[in-house]
Amino acid sequence: MGHPGNIYELRPVSILRTLPQIKDHRLFQLKLEDGTTWENFGHQPGQFLEVSVFGKGEAPISISSPSTRPDTLELCVRRAGKVTNALFEMDRGSVFNIRGPYGRGFPVDKMKGHKLLLIAGGLGLAPLRSLLLHALDRRGDFDDIILMYGTNNPDNVLFKYELLSFYDRDDIKYLYSVDRDDEGIWKQYVGVVTGLFEKATLSPADTYAVLCGPPIMYRFVLQKLLQLGFSKDHIYMSLERMMKCGVGKCGHCAIGDKYCCMDGPVFPYTEIEGIKEAI
Repeated sequence: MGHPGNIYELRPVSILRTLPQIKDHRLFQLKLEDGTTWENFGHQPGQFLEVSVFGKGEAPISISSPSTRPDTLELCVRRAGKVTNALFEMDRGSVFNIRGPYGRGFPVDKMKGHKLLLIAGGLGLAPLRSLLLHALDRRGDFDDIILMYGTNNPDNVLFKYELLSFYDRDDIKYLYSVDRDDEGIWKQYVGVVTGLFEKATLSPADTYAVLCGPPIMYRFVLQKLLQLGFSKDHIYMSLERMMKCGVGKCGHCAIGDKYCCMDGPVFPYTEIEGIKEAI
């Protein structure tokens, strides 16, 4: 499935609605202004697009929804600069431009028929959500799905109501942790995300593990996965946090001899295990 046109061409989109998330984060639901559906956009879970606002510039933003939901495309945007400030000033119906989709996504075809272990830390759930929703929409393509999600405190949970709905489903196991709970109201696990491994029954031989979160999390989670016997080519991670220009020009996301925006943002562990600045 590919993009029918030119991925470098600006395409106008309008805002269907915005949903507030945690502080300074908002989910934007978009539609294409040319009347086509997002099915033709051809995005894979894990890819990103460039948001272009006239007079403000461009910014790369991960796509938070899969192409299995063609009516809308969702971006979880953090207010962090000129372009994102401009988006936060816009209302329903406002129009801006996008380019893409760009980058390497998750190998969903390779993952078919296997179990999935998705491990997200903090804001890392935003890019991982595209893979999670793809797998739930194509539930028959995958064996067990386990989601582990850790944040620093209960106030920083992304997609809170969506995650709560997973507790009522028997086709996904959802495990959640907070690093600390100052008010003592948290009913789930308190501690770092690796503590959740004790609460899951895993079979490393037929599971793909996917990580997205802060760098410190990667080191400990990778250690745990390798200890448990996961093979390195069954571990994937998204390094989207490093990107700036999105097209390999600014050098901001260079790690070793790779650019996250061009060679990633999704990497198999085998490709980056020797690159110190990746993890």
